[in-house]
Amino acid sequence: MEQIIHRIKNSSHLLIASHAQPDGDAVGSLIALGLAIGRLNIKSTLYNESPIPAVYRFLPSVERIVRHIKKANTYDTAIILDCGDLSRIGEISSAVSQIPFIINIDHHISNTHFGNHQLLDTSACSTAEVVYRLIKALSVSIDKAIATCLYTGILTDTGSFRFSNTNQAAFAISEEMAELGVEPYDVAQHVFGTYSLGRIKLLNLALDSIEISENGKLSMMTVTKSMLAETDTQPEDVDGMINYARRIKNVKVAALIQEIQNGTEGSGLINRYHVSLRSDGTVDVATIASSFGGGGHVNAAGFQIESSLTNLKTEMITLAEKL
Repeated sequence: MEQIIHRIKNSSHLLIASHAQPDGDAVGSLIALGLAIGRLNIKSTLYNESPIPAVYRFLPSVERIVRHIKKANTYDTAIILDCGDLSRIGEISSAVSQIPFIINIDHHISNTHFGNHQLLDTSACSTAEVVYRLIKALSVSIDKAIATCLYTGILTDTGSFRFSNTNQAAFAISEEMAELGVEPYDVAQHVFGTYSLGRIKLLNLALDSIEISENGKLSMMTVTKSMLAETDTQPEDVDGMINYARRIKNVKVAALIQEIQNGTEGSGLINRYHVSLRSDGTVDVATIASSFGGGGHVNAAGFQIESSLTNLKTEMITLAEKL
């Protein structure tokens, strides 16, 4: 921790990034740390490759997050948040790898320990919890804006304190954030309380796509680019839909197959999918994801794959037979 603090305080321009297709922990941690570092009068750029999901756009200073950077060599330090591997930040990962100093802050058990220094805690409920401790160590006082971001990260990554990663710190930090002015009801309304009509229509299509393996232990939900176009929605609108597949009786593993690139004959493009995995607690989906080059937690993980949809589903069904 001391070396990380020394590096941050002696940096002239920091790049702070979190994983593509961000969730509440990735967005909340990113903004919270950016605001804290700004209080130290250190220049920073906040980066995420993907559009910020609408449900998180209420967060203070969310407009600071950029989707493009001109030159990676303008930064002397990069802080990578909530990523098991550097590649999770997306297309700029190769350029970022050339930044002189990389700090890896995460809580995923599958983290590859990339970077010059790591601040990893697999027992933490979220990366927001790890960032909270770092902000305290930096001697930055937490105001309502930072508190709102940290609270949102913890709330979403623990599934509203329902998931198995919910720990004592999740409640203690959340209580402290509430004392600093966070309104839990207001955050919940933004994150869970309002959906667009398009998202409801997309959910209807996604529910219709659910397939159950013959042994009943795997459920698969599929979201294609054509479904997004039909409902006038964005990839971020898919967030949380996998939970419907996970809650089906007797299902041990739920998979959400999301098309992120649709190849067409002669175009030179290939089909690419992002597969999210959720477990009922009896199956380690991080191990499954790792076998496909991905990673995550025991109960929540994911990977990307180039494949046809038919072949991918066949692989998943074969996997189900071993559950």
